[in-house]
Amino acid sequence: MAEIEKDAISGRETTGHEWDGIKELNTPLPRWWLYTFYVSIIWSIGYWIVYPAWPTLSGYTEGVIGYSSRAELTKELEARDESRMVWTDKFSALSVEEISKDSELLNYAMAGGRAIFAENCAPCHGASGSGISSYPVLADDDWLWGGAVGDIYTTISYGIRSTHDDARLGEMPNFGDDMLSGSQISDVAEYVLSLSGGATDNTSAERGTEVFAEECAGCHGENGEGMQSMGAPRLSDGIWIYGKSKQNIMSQIGAPKHGVMPAWVDRLDDVSIKQVSVYVHSLGGGQ
Repeated sequence: MAEIEKDAISGRETTGHEWDGIKELNTPLPRWWLYTFYVSIIWSIGYWIVYPAWPTLSGYTEGVIGYSSRAELTKELEARDESRMVWTDKFSALSVEEISKDSELLNYAMAGGRAIFAENCAPCHGASGSGISSYPVLADDDWLWGGAVGDIYTTISYGIRSTHDDARLGEMPNFGDDMLSGSQISDVAEYVLSLSGGATDNTSAERGTEVFAEECAGCHGENGEGMQSMGAPRLSDGIWIYGKSKQNIMSQIGAPKHGVMPAWVDRLDDVSIKQVSVYVHSLGGGQ
């Protein structure tokens, strides 16, 4: 039997391996570490038996106790819904107008609506409805389709130019497509700016008056006051979604952008839509 060699410096036994004069010491792992490792292996085997663990061709091993995190979550959600039923039943039975007049329901709607808005609406409309570029502000009094709480409820439910059959529809013609010349578009843009005191060329604005009366007044009103029944914006208030410069306005006349709001009726339940409708109405611009 070969004699076990010990390292002259450390006094520890070596494994017999040596590289470039460096000897490998035989230093085993601590016993407590090994015991912990062995217990972990035994525990993992027990876990595989008791809980769902291994995928199979048609599913997975369900474990002897049949635990399911999805089932547990379903139970928790059912318990939550049951606890809220006293409120949700009232919301289901009342219109958004009636909810707004009930102080108790209004407070509940505001709390729930704020959370729903933050999760689903704020990415486009900004925190507290402050709006971001190309998306409307919800905290002012400028509404394309009406700012009454019932109008807001309808808009949220079915969307604007969405795929829903009851979506609000309204599109501005492409006047740059052989309908108006470049000079006419420039003149009518100058006239539109004059409605909110922003014109810089009165002569051009005067020429644009006739173009506006013939092509634009049918939707936007004779004085640019807008027409909510058609979703045509008011042009006399200086509030713009796609920019307020003359070039922005000319671009919108010549090749208009048409934003799309999804229908939430298939994404949120009716109680949630009523809550967020009441919240949006409360942001400061509700009519």
